[in-house]
Amino acid sequence: MKDWKIFTGNSEPHDDWKLPPPPNWRPFTANIKKRDSSRQKRGETFQARAEEIDMVNAALYLRRPLLVTGKPGTGKSSLAYAVARELKLGEVLYWPVTTRTTLKDGLYNYDAIARLQRLQEVRQQQQDNPSPLSPEEREKQLQEQLKTIEKYITLGPLGTALLPSAKPRILLIDEIDKSDIDLPNDLLTILEEGRFEIPELVRIKEEVKEAQVRTAYTESKDASYTITKGQVICTTFPFVVLTSNGERDFPPPFLRRCLRLTMKEPGKEHLIKIIAAHLGQDLADPKNPDKLADQALDTLVDDFIEQRKTETLANDQLLNALFMVTNGRISTKERLIELLLQDLGQVSEDE
Repeated sequence: MKDWKIFTGNSEPHDDWKLPPPPNWRPFTANIKKRDSSRQKRGETFQARAEEIDMVNAALYLRRPLLVTGKPGTGKSSLAYAVARELKLGEVLYWPVTTRTTLKDGLYNYDAIARLQRLQEVRQQQQDNPSPLSPEEREKQLQEQLKTIEKYITLGPLGTALLPSAKPRILLIDEIDKSDIDLPNDLLTILEEGRFEIPELVRIKEEVKEAQVRTAYTESKDASYTITKGQVICTTFPFVVLTSNGERDFPPPFLRRCLRLTMKEPGKEHLIKIIAAHLGQDLADPKNPDKLADQALDTLVDDFIEQRKTETLANDQLLNALFMVTNGRISTKERLIELLLQDLGQVSEDE
């Protein structure tokens, strides 16, 4: 078997090497389309189960957020991308949550410092180049200065999701269980009312009735939106997926207003479907689709399932190991496979 290692550690520089194509879940190239990012790829390869399909439809019908709980790597966030892809709901608005995340972070951001600096520059220019202005010209200049506020306001993922639309926008609130204790209840108020105000625009709504602000979308056609009198009022409730690793409990009022879905670890039959979707249908045994055609690879999957009973493992760890075997041409018995399938719940002794 040809040595698969590119880096040999022998301190001898060499450039006679070439990487194989990357895993389809790690596309990094200038030639890929915008919608073919690693996040969008999740939607293409996600294998939905009956319970997940039912709960997604229930959330759409009932206009309720879907709280998805499960261990890392079970496909919680991928579910949102799969729904967006199949229903053609456009770009998934992604809001990662940390302990410092506030409701305002999700709604909008106002860069007051940048605007103040700009106003100071304008005043300085007027002082350096004084010119008499009529009352009408002063009023016009005031209107122009007030209007510039829209350049310094950007809607967050949640604020963008609540913009009026014919079909639901799609919002992924990732790892809500990492949030401050108040955020879940703050979210409920906004999602129940489906509206919010931007105080900086409300204060000048008589002078500036409309403001075109930037949104959280990265695609140009949705990059800006015109807000009237500082208010955003939802017309179609967004499809909201909140993911949780189960690290904390949520208050009953929050749970009561969400639909709850627990993503279970896939059995072997479902794992084979996931593997085939990512690494190629030809890996499955045509005579028995619940097995991999290669006995060594099939045994690796069995070992992964057995190891998962006592350790915390993610599906993408198995995919990484299988990719190295099928593309790196290494043996399933090599030490590297063991390292790739380390327990996520503890630090290895080597580290």
